[in-house]
Order: sequence, then C-alpha cells, then structure tokens
Amino acid sequence: MYNYIEHGKGATAVSTHQEDPEKYAEFMERIEAGEKIEADDWMPDEYRQTLIKLISMHGISEIMGALPEKEWVPKAPSLKRKLGIMAKVQDEMGHGQLLLRVAEDLMAPYGKDREDIMQDLLRGDLKFHNVFHMATKSWADAGLIGWLVDGAAIITQTNMLDASYGPYQRALQRICAEEVFHAQHGEAIIMALAEGTEEQKAMLQDALNRWWPALLMFFGPPTAETTGSSKQEATIKYRIRKSTNEGLRQAYLDKYLPRIFSLGLTVPDETIHYDEEKKKWIYQQPDWNEFKQIISNNGPRSQARLRLRKIAHENSAWVREALATPVVTA
Repeated sequence: MYNYIEHGKGATAVSTHQEDPEKYAEFMERIEAGEKIEADDWMPDEYRQTLIKLISMHGISEIMGALPEKEWVPKAPSLKRKLGIMAKVQDEMGHGQLLLRVAEDLMAPYGKDREDIMQDLLRGDLKFHNVFHMATKSWADAGLIGWLVDGAAIITQTNMLDASYGPYQRALQRICAEEVFHAQHGEAIIMALAEGTEEQKAMLQDALNRWWPALLMFFGPPTAETTGSSKQEATIKYRIRKSTNEGLRQAYLDKYLPRIFSLGLTVPDETIHYDEEKKKWIYQQPDWNEFKQIISNNGPRSQARLRLRKIAHENSAWVREALATPVVTA
C-alpha cells in the first residue's frame, strides 16, 4: 500500500522509536499493560503505519467483498433469499465505511483521508482479500461466501477483539456481532443445498472444490519469508492480534472441517488429516505464487470488480461534493 510516511504531508514531523526511545518505551509499557491506545495518543510510526495498512485493507475488503454477493441479489432463488443477501450486502458496506473512518483518523497527521484510500485502491496500490477476486459461478458460491468466507473472517477478527488500538477494537465488537448473523445466513443456504436434490449437492461440492485453495489463502502465508513481509510480526508485537497466520488457519480447520465432512462433502486434498501427535492439521499448501498474483489484481474477477468500484465512485462524486459544500445561511 501507499506509504504515508514517505509521501504524506506530515513526513517531516515523523518520529520513530529510534528517535524518541523514551516515548517508545512508555508506549510499549502501556501496550503490555493492556491499555488501549486512542487516536490522539502518541504512537510510533511503525504502529501507525501497521494499523493504517491493516484497517484500510480490512475496510476496503468489506466494500469489495459485497460485490461478489451483490451479483446474486437478482438471481437469488426466492424473495426470502433476495432479502437476506441484500441485507448482508448492506451490512458489509456499513462495515467498510466504519473501518475507513477509523483509518482516516490515523492518516490525519499525514494530511490524508478516505478519498486517498479509495484512490489507492483504484490505482492498485491497496490490496483487498484474495477471496473477493474470485468468480461466483453458482448460488452455492453465494452460500459458501456467507458460511466459509465469513467464517474465516470471524476467526481472524475475534482474534483482534482485544486489539491495543481502541477505535479498531470497538469497531470490531460491532462487526463481529453482525458477522455471526452473516455466517448463519450462509450456513442456512448451504444446509438447504446439502439436503436438496442430487444436482444441488453436486453444485455445492463443485463450489467447495473451486473455493478451497482461496479459503486456505485467506489467512495469508505461514511465514514472513514466503512474501518478505513482516506485517504478521508487527501486529503481534504491538498486540493488535494474538495468533500467527498459521495459528488462525489451524483454528479455522478445527472448526469447519468436521462440519464440512458431516454434510457428506469432501475437500480437494487427499493428504489432509489431523496429526494427533503434533495436534494440528496436515494439509497441502496452496500455491502462494498464485496468491501473490491474485492480490496484485490478477485474479479471475479482479479487474471487473475494480471497474465496477471505479464507476460507482465516479457516479457518486456529486454526493460527496454536495456534502462537502458549506451551507450558507442568511
């Protein structure tokens, strides 16, 4: 993502823990004591930048994540299903707006705001979750997004419910509560298909086969060496989250594989099994080179969804301009 320290208007005022070791030590003491950091508190730039990247990506992923399901609003099989998926799309957009406001406060010292985040997305500088680059070929795909993609999001986000940054932690409290309903919405679709006709069961299995690698990729590579990124380590160091990418993935497999198997479904991995001695799932790693291609906007539906987002942003420019225009009173 765009580096606001290097390019932001406040670049000359940047302080790091090397430049101010006393403030950094006090900051880390607060973190380790479980205190919450607020938007107007002093914080090291590594912490601020880590939060900006994480929360911006999270917020944009909520917005871009509404698009695959939006495609199925007019094609949902009943009025009840249409209303359910429309409500979910509305919730996801609301989550995105909430998170971008949190990110905006963090960007203020660099003279940046939400418009800069959106422009970063449209330029290709800001990544969004790999799963939202994927095609939704059937109604089963819409169900899987609600059940297994939102299930992955719940695993990730509940791991940050005690995040050290107060505004993000409070936003997550609301978001996670609503995501539980989203997962139940998806599970209801999956259960109906799993208990349906042979054609519906086959459609569900096909969807799971296609989505399985993307679901494993959701949590990110197991080690920083895979991508050369240290974001995983920074978020843990600053107590923004507790678990590693692999720890989150194992928790996800613990929760969802038994449920998947109980429905008579299989996953496209003949090697997958639980190692009782190591107390973890052994599975075939997804193609992390493909992952990097996808999140670089070279996924199956990356460009189409970015075009749709760009058109929507351009078409709504007059609304933003109207809201920004001061009201003149006599």
